[in-house]
Amino acid sequence: MKKELTCVACPLGCSITVEYDGTEVYSVTGNTCKRGDAYARTEVVNPTRSLTSSVKVNGGIHPVVPVKSSCAVPKTLLFNCMKEINSVSVDAPVKLGQVIIKNILGTGADIVATNND
Repeated sequence: MKKELTCVACPLGCSITVEYDGTEVYSVTGNTCKRGDAYARTEVVNPTRSLTSSVKVNGGIHPVVPVKSSCAVPKTLLFNCMKEINSVSVDAPVKLGQVIIKNILGTGADIVATNND
């Protein structure tokens, strides 16, 4: 198979062509940096995304606190991760960097507060 991608690993936005069989990548062309090669290989075999959202805060200054995943999670699990995040609330005070959900859905990613409340 052949897939055309626009790389988002850096600001250049290279047009990348990937040849693969669904599980193994044979070639990546069009990238101008190593990050583009790594991005293309991951994107066609096992796409991942960083996850940002917010979590309800009980008794805080604000009703929610922004959160993000500590690392990228498989794209196929994003909706399930959001269900988990939406089912959680945290008591104030919340501190920047505080782990709200550890190892969400076994992905290895923690959901971490990105602000204080």
